[in-house]
Parts: sequence; structure tokens; C-alpha cells
Amino acid sequence: MLSQQETLNQKLAGWILSFCRSIAGSSHITAVCMGGTYELQLLEKKTTLEVLLIIRGFQPRLISHLRSWEGKSVVIVAVDEWVFKRDVDRGFLGEALAGLLIFPYTALTNPNYLHAQEIKLKKRLISELLQNLILEFSTMHLDMCIKPEYFMYEAIMSRVRLFPPLIYGFLFFSQEKAWKTSGNTVLQGYLKALKHLEKEKAIIFSDGYVNIAKEFADKIRSRKFQFTSLFRSAQRALFLSVLGIVPRMLDSFSQNRDIYHHFRRTRDLESRIIRQFESPQKYLFVPTARGLVSLAERGDIKTVSRKVLSLANDVPIEISEVGGVLNDVYLVRAGVYGEEKKVVIKRFKDWSSFKWFPLTLWTVGTRAFAVSGKARLERECTINQFLGEKGLHIPRILYVSHRDRLVFMEYVEGENLSKIIKKIATAKSAGERRKHLRLIRRVGRKLAKVHRLGIALGDTKPQNIIIDKHGEIFLMDFEQASRGGDAVWDVAEFLYYMGHDLPPLTNTNIAETVAGEFAKGYLEAGGKAEVVKKASAPKYTKVFSVFTPPLVMLTISNVCRKVDKLKVQAW
Repeated sequence: MLSQQETLNQKLAGWILSFCRSIAGSSHITAVCMGGTYELQLLEKKTTLEVLLIIRGFQPRLISHLRSWEGKSVVIVAVDEWVFKRDVDRGFLGEALAGLLIFPYTALTNPNYLHAQEIKLKKRLISELLQNLILEFSTMHLDMCIKPEYFMYEAIMSRVRLFPPLIYGFLFFSQEKAWKTSGNTVLQGYLKALKHLEKEKAIIFSDGYVNIAKEFADKIRSRKFQFTSLFRSAQRALFLSVLGIVPRMLDSFSQNRDIYHHFRRTRDLESRIIRQFESPQKYLFVPTARGLVSLAERGDIKTVSRKVLSLANDVPIEISEVGGVLNDVYLVRAGVYGEEKKVVIKRFKDWSSFKWFPLTLWTVGTRAFAVSGKARLERECTINQFLGEKGLHIPRILYVSHRDRLVFMEYVEGENLSKIIKKIATAKSAGERRKHLRLIRRVGRKLAKVHRLGIALGDTKPQNIIIDKHGEIFLMDFEQASRGGDAVWDVAEFLYYMGHDLPPLTNTNIAETVAGEFAKGYLEAGGKAEVVKKASAPKYTKVFSVFTPPLVMLTISNVCRKVDKLKVQAW
């Protein structure tokens, strides 16, 4: 015997199908579906029930009917199958119609057809979202680990952002009971669509995460796809706005607005909406030395420092600023059982025009800098991860808060290379000087290895190189680094800053010797002589002539110019 709920479901379905047949007349009905589930739609009498009727060869192409069933408003949108399929395949109407399949729906006829269209639609939407990630996170997208739930929530929120009134109709989906019964079904469609994209080699599945394939990313980064992505967003916003004028949506919004105000009176509304809809980024992850960290992670410096250093709440910590003109840099110290633990924190600020204009003016025509805090944080994390995987010594990143633009990284105990360069000039014995020069040669080799990996560091001042107590060379500060960047700038900045670090009135023979040792190491490790030679060009020397003595500049540039004459050994 049927329950009261089942009887009501059958009664509603029968009424809908009867009315749909009267609309279609003699035309073939391809499919009928209802937004949400029976339980969801019958839960609250004030909600407007939306029905999509797909008809083959329907004239007119698109029309809506507003009716009432047992006190509930019912809007039936009838659309020609040709129009509907193009909305699925291409976003012909900005998914104003096909978008119903993004959310929980109930198939009243032909569920197989609707499911196939749902998978096609979700596959295209996932592809577009992947494109957006590639363009938005230009250096980090290949390192991202994406939970499939990201695509589900971002598809919802992208429509709410473009057309905010949609939120009134979606508040039901933020209810825990409703979401448990329908959310998993929605996610299954995205999982099937992702399997199709995996077969096409657009993505890679790994341990439950989605990774973007490099070949797919390279294709998307072309200008054509950037334009297409922007066009689709504008198209979607236009059709959502235009079709929002019809009675179907106006009636839905006006009636569901009452429900919205009802939920506003509940204490947990805001947290539910944020948890279910406003934080798709919590399903985007980037790797750190301590594991994956979500892009939605937040936390104050003290709380995260305790977590990173594994400190109890009663252990006192000391936070001090350690410099940084264009970024805030902090050193966190804590004593545990007589041992001092340390972590370095960088906060990536946006460089205002006032702060970075002198830097741009100084390097105009030679070097362009990444300015936004977001872009610089991306580079720091991505290049750090890449170089670490390639076996170079770098300070490990322990935690990242993309929202607060904070990076917590390992503190490297050691000596700054700038100090070692000063020691070369003041060495009291030839043996001491040779020891330091061998280190400079090793630094040249290290930089050549980085360049062979296709990376330019962008900020190679000697002070960004630390020599630890074991004599290992640690490279630091990758916020201006990039793949395929200007390797000549790296060489020029290191050498001319080295000249700046030498004490005043230092014999130019010292500068020549130091520059020569660096160049020899660079060539020995496979660095290109042409890169060193180009560092002598006025394009680069003009930038550093502001603070490096003219004779020292001339000496170093001569070493670069005559690099072919240096005697190097195989390495």
C-alpha cells in the first residue's frame, strides 16, 4: 500500500505530465524533469515548482506557463529539443535552461536522455572551470590537487555570483537534510564527467584528487582560450539576466524570498550557506612539506605557528619582525626543553603604485616584476616545490594561507653569502680566501643547475643565498621566479650585487677573481656562456650602476664579456 507521501508524489507527477501533453499537442515529448526532488518541493508550500519540458520540433522555440497546483505555483518551461541541446553543448542560452541539470532534479520521463545530457553539460562546465583555474593560477595550476566537489560547488556559486537573485531558489539545497538526499546524486554526475575528461587526457586522477594535465594546460593558456573564457562568463550573465524577466523567475524569486527571510531568522543560516556554497576553494589544495593545504585555509600567525611547530598552548612564543620592505617578514621563536624552534613567516602584500614605482623605474626596459601579492605567493610556493623535488636545498614550506597571503617556511640556520663575499676581500690568508672562492664557484654551479631546469629565479642577490653549518647552499626567495624567465638577469644581479657587497676601496682584482670563479662554476655545470656574456650589456649594467662602484662594474662586465677565455674543468 502506498504511503501518503508516495500518493502525493504520483498525484503531482500525473498532473504535471498531463499538462505537458496538452502543451506539446501532437509533437513528441523528449523528456520532462522537475527541479529538486518531490520531498524538497512539497516540503514548503510557498516554493515555486519548476518543470522543464523538452519537445522535439516545438514551435514557438521557448515559452513558459504559470499554473497552480493545490496552492503551489508551478512554472512549466517548454523548449524545443534543438535549442535545449545547444544550451547543453555550447551554452546557447548561457545554461539558463540546461542549468536545471546542474542541481538535484527529478526525471518524470526519459531519465536516460536527461542523464546523458547532464553528463555532457557537466563535462563542459568542468572543462571551463579548469580553464579558469589555469588562467587565474598561472604558475600554480599544475601543482593543484582538486577534490571533485570543487566543480559541483563552483558551478553553483559561479551562477549565484553572476545573478545573485538565484540564491533565493537555492537556499533549500543548503539544508543538511535536503543536501544529504540529493547532493550525492549531483556529485555522481561530475564524477562520471571527470572520467570522460581523464580518457581525453585533460586531467589525471591521483589518490582521489584531480590534477590538471600539462598538455591540456598548455593548450588553454593560449590567447584564444582566454578570450573564450571571458566571453562565456559574459554570455551566461546576459542570458540569466534577460531570462530573469520572464514570469517563471520573477515568481520564483518573489515567493522564495519569503523563505529566505524565514531562514535568515535561524542562527546557522550564514554558516550553512558559506559551508555549502561560498567556499568552493576549500576543495582546492596545494602541496607543502607537511602535506596538502586548502586554499580556503585561514588562521592567525600565533595559532598556525603553534600548529606548525607542534607546540602546546602553554608554550610561550616570541614573534619579531626581521625586515622586509615590500613584504612583512616575521621570525617566530619558541623554547621547548632547552631547544629553540623557529619558523619564518612572509606576508605577501600588494605593492601599491607608490611602493613599486621606483623599482619599475629603476629597471625599466630590463626587468618586469610580479606586483600582486597573490601572484608572488603563487611563484614562491610553486618554484619552491619544484626545486625541492629536483633535489636543490631550499627552505621547506610548512603551511600556506592563500586567503591571508601568508607562507610559513622552515628557518635555515646559516651564514648569508653577502657576508662571505666581504670575507673574501678581508681574508688574512690565501688559504682562507681560496676556501671562500671555492664556495662562490659552487654557487655558480648551483645557479646553472637551476637554469638547466628551465627556471629563472628573478632575485639572485647574494643575501638570498644561505650557507648552512654543513656547507650546503640554500636558495631563498622565489616570489619573482618563473619558468623560462630571464637567466641573464639572474647572472647580472648576482655579479653586480656581489660587487656592491665588496667593501669600499677593495682592489678590483678581487672583484675580477670572484666574478671569474662564479662564471667558471656556472659554465662547468652546463650554464651557457652566452648567458654570462649578455650580462655585460648596458641593458643590465645600467640597472646596477646606481649602487655598485664604476670601476667594479667595469671589471665585472669585462669578465662577462671575455667569458669564452675562462679555463673551466669538466664537472
